[in-house]
Amino acid sequence: MSASAWSRRDQTAMATALALGRRGLGRVAPNPAVGCVVLDADGHVAGRGWTQPGGRPHAETEALARAGDRARGADVFVTLEPCSHHGRTPPCADALIAAGVARVVAALDDPDERVAGRGFARLRDAGVKVEVGLAAGQARYDQAGFLMRQEHGRPLIALKTAMTMDGRIAAATGDSKWITGAEARRRGHMLRATHDAILVGIGTALADDPSLDCRIDGLESASPIRIVVDTTLRLSPDSRLAASAERLPTWVFCASGAPSDRRARLESQGVRVFEAPADDDGRVDLEAVAAIAAAEGVTRLLIEGGGGVAAGFLGLGLVDRIHAFRAPLAIGADGTAAIGPLGLVRVADAPRFIRRAVEAAEDDLAEIYVRAGA
Repeated sequence: MSASAWSRRDQTAMATALALGRRGLGRVAPNPAVGCVVLDADGHVAGRGWTQPGGRPHAETEALARAGDRARGADVFVTLEPCSHHGRTPPCADALIAAGVARVVAALDDPDERVAGRGFARLRDAGVKVEVGLAAGQARYDQAGFLMRQEHGRPLIALKTAMTMDGRIAAATGDSKWITGAEARRRGHMLRATHDAILVGIGTALADDPSLDCRIDGLESASPIRIVVDTTLRLSPDSRLAASAERLPTWVFCASGAPSDRRARLESQGVRVFEAPADDDGRVDLEAVAAIAAAEGVTRLLIEGGGGVAAGFLGLGLVDRIHAFRAPLAIGADGTAAIGPLGLVRVADAPRFIRRAVEAAEDDLAEIYVRAGA
């Protein structure tokens, strides 16, 4: 159905469900972050729900619990097909049927092979009217991590950069504090809170000794898994990442043949060490990193540095989004580039993106780009 075929009431209800679903981003992997709104027989909001931390309870269960008896004869708006399989909780399709709802409007089909249309079939067989496709574009954008893992076996991969207007992330001395202002840095921490994992290369880990946590009041518990790509396990056991691994999950990806004593020291501190295949240059294969992360349940991966890792993922066509924070200053060609060499011969071969949004973040610009064709 086209957007004009849906009533304003339907569109408003789905927009609310989508906003609710986004509350779960970064907190529910490997499950999808779903939102749900129940409108009673009089058209009033009877219940709202979203996927809870850890992936349970599901959005529909939460919304139906709030709606109570008002769910009978109601219209339900949900951002993804209700599940039809038994897991830690009964199927949401069954819960909707038991509640006596009259109509279910979903934004998307669920590609999970355990669902894949079975939820809709279950509802229709019980006499519930089912309509699909309202706000599908926005829903696919919001659910891209879950969908990417289901359909391509890797997470959604976003690259975050904080750079000057001439594309530099540090001066020639390595100094980078602070290129962007407080509001851009706050938004960067919000990005961390909405991703399951954050990744840096060993160069950044050694140079900056970052903590890679979420330092926003009230969102400390939303800190993502910290990942370091470290071919030969140079990460120090005394680094902030290793020292805090018992408190915040920390993963390191190395190549085969990395020193076993270094691995043992890191693992003794709670760091999970993954051995990945090496690429043609002897470095950790980044496609393998993405696949292993997905197998471990990661749906949304944020890359924060440095330029070599950014270039590596870009060169492989693995970057789906770029969050660029651009400051109104210039460092010059002797500064460190936000993206390392890509080895391009022709401009036509450059990774291409479409600008989705741009807005001011105090004196800086916050830009979002999505991969062309994604």
